[in-house]
Amino acid sequence: MTTATGVPPGVADLVIGGATLVATVDASRREIPGGWVAVVDRRIAAVGGPGGEPPARERIDASGCLVTPGLVNTHHHLWQNLTRSYRPMTTTDFLGWLDALYPLWATLDEESTYLSARVGLAELALGGCTTTSDHLYLQPPNMPSLVEAEIAAAREAGIRFHATRGAVDRGRRDGSPMPDHLVEDPDDVLADCERLVAHHHDPSAEAMVQVALGPHSVFGATSRLMTGVAELAERLDVRLHTHLSGDLADNDYCLSLHGCRPVEWFESLGWASPRTWVAHCFFPDAQEIRRLGAAGVGVAHCATAGLLMGVGIAPVPQLRAAGAPVGIGVDGSANSDSSSMWLEARTVMLANRFRGGPAAFGARDVLELATIGGAACLGRAGEIGVLAPGANADLAVWPVEGLAWAGAVTDPIDAWLRCGPAAPRHVLVGGRSVVCDGVLSRPDLPDVLRRHDAAARRMQRC
Repeated sequence: MTTATGVPPGVADLVIGGATLVATVDASRREIPGGWVAVVDRRIAAVGGPGGEPPARERIDASGCLVTPGLVNTHHHLWQNLTRSYRPMTTTDFLGWLDALYPLWATLDEESTYLSARVGLAELALGGCTTTSDHLYLQPPNMPSLVEAEIAAAREAGIRFHATRGAVDRGRRDGSPMPDHLVEDPDDVLADCERLVAHHHDPSAEAMVQVALGPHSVFGATSRLMTGVAELAERLDVRLHTHLSGDLADNDYCLSLHGCRPVEWFESLGWASPRTWVAHCFFPDAQEIRRLGAAGVGVAHCATAGLLMGVGIAPVPQLRAAGAPVGIGVDGSANSDSSSMWLEARTVMLANRFRGGPAAFGARDVLELATIGGAACLGRAGEIGVLAPGANADLAVWPVEGLAWAGAVTDPIDAWLRCGPAAPRHVLVGGRSVVCDGVLSRPDLPDVLRRHDAAARRMQRC
């Protein structure tokens, strides 16, 4: 599929039409039976109902389908699919998990980083994701930039990419579980962050690549690094990301090291800001929830990781009520073992209904988290995660008919998550096909998988 240029007035480049339902997730939360979406110059030109569909150079038939905005993934560690379901860590707690995996990750290089990104991005696209972030905090000193290997993979994959340049400056020699070989000098980190932003960050509404800054956590980052990165992000006008309250061990560790709880430490370093979003946030107390919401700090809700690790479920309704933007993150594939945004969205619904009851959390809440919530976390509200005129033409077309949906005739949005499993028939980023008829538009996945398998076996010494 190609997008035409020089289209006559009134003629769209592309129309996605005849949908069972178009879920816009716009300010009015319009849901349009029989709806259509018109695309001009890679942006949404109009959304409407039966009878108003404009002529177009190309058309996608969405009959029998739910059309949603493309899903937005707010937290990932793409390289971890090289150690997916690694047996020695499957029954450990968080610290045991780190001990089992870091010796393997010590061998990460440009090639394996690139391959893991290509695999993870393909899996995300096949789950309806059109924008993803990634938190890459493994950057051994004196090694070429691993973040740039991911950026190269993302440009080839064709989905929007928010690369977070992470860092570790506390290792085992400092009483941290982080390996010493990953420890970087804070000045070197800041210089590389500035270089990456200058070379790769696109602040425009159409951006395919943006760069955020993200020391690992209270376990792996000093107050000096956290403060320096926050000041640099403000000067460069880029976003901040870190892990916050991701395990009960965070509280005791932070109290021992800094004399305060993680949220207080985070606030004292200049991180309580609308430019910040954090991963997990499992254990804030009521007062901390209010403070995070008042500061506009976003939260990447990683339900599968919290459940698989036996940690818990983030207080999502309370965070949203306090004013914190909340998105969904699939987390790393050595923690969640899947990069499917659809599967993560379903798990989010199940986890939050279990915690708060069936009336407290439904499919529409999840759809909001996976779209406009994620866009807000990444600082791209109105640009992505919504089907509205002027937004980027990022969308997913989901079949909601056939065996798995037999009898589901009253509510396509509920059926999307309650039935299934679901995979999109089409995924568009900026009006361009990333998935067409359920197949990735790039044809090179078999070769990438072959090379990835070899890299994973080397890393796991198989």
